Amino acid sequence: MNELRKSLESAPVIWKGDYPYFIHPVTDGVPRMNPDVLHAITELVSQRVNWSEVDLLLGIEAMGLPLTAPLSMATRIPLVIARKREYGLEGEVKIDQSTGYSRGAMYLNNIKEGERIAILDDVLSTGGTLEAVIEGVRRAKAEVTEVIAVVEKGPGLKRLQTLYPEIRIQSLVRLEMDGDKVVLLDD
Repeated sequence: MNELRKSLESAPVIWKGDYPYFIHPVTDGVPRMNPDVLHAITELVSQRVNWSEVDLLLGIEAMGLPLTAPLSMATRIPLVIARKREYGLEGEVKIDQSTGYSRGAMYLNNIKEGERIAILDDVLSTGGTLEAVIEGVRRAKAEVTEVIAVVEKGPGLKRLQTLYPEIRIQSLVRLEMDGDKVVLLDD
């Protein structure tokens, strides 16, 4: 946990209009990712989920790719990625998502009816993306049992917990922006 916390504390911040945006390898893919941080995330998430109650791991493009691959290898649970590209495969589910700074379509593929799904996301701010993904999974007739965000920033986690009390929704690290600085919060 210390590796993750230290790396977040030193993350640079940019502004997109009125929206402060911290830049970190786990959330943006730049600068380069320290394998010790990725290993720590994999270990922390592995310990927080009852994997015997999960059939499928779901990550969200783009950072869901490097976050879920080592977790899938460690747990031996298969993974799928919510993609920003339509493939037109049978059973594909289109979802519309919006965040604090963007809007767009995403697509879920190869989710089977009745599967129990754990979602791993890099950042949970407003909860818009995760809400759309959860609803997409439900349209595929599967069940989200767990949601873990590496970083919680803003009111999204509490909002999603209110909307989906049957889903265990948690984060590894909570932070807030203080001007051009990342401030980690204690639980």
